[in-house]
Amino acid sequence: MSRSKWKGLYCSIKKYSNNQNNKIKIWSRNSSIPSFLINKNVYIYNGKLFKKVLITKEKLGYKFGEFVFTRLNKNKIIKNKKYGTKK
Repeated sequence: MSRSKWKGLYCSIKKYSNNQNNKIKIWSRNSSIPSFLINKNVYIYNGKLFKKVLITKEKLGYKFGEFVFTRLNKNKIIKNKKYGTKK
């Protein structure tokens, strides 16, 4: 079931200012991208660390979680074991 239109988009944003620059950090990946974030960098939490994402006009209305992956690529892990590379 989708969210009703009269409520508007669900968006929870926290701003942190570190020295000169303002960092916008997002913990809830299920919140929608609002229009006031166009052409701004946003840090989205994927469960382990924050990933930097540039918000463009085409990303409006989508969820933040669609642009940050939470799982590792299995092929990358298999290649490292196959060739014996160390971390």
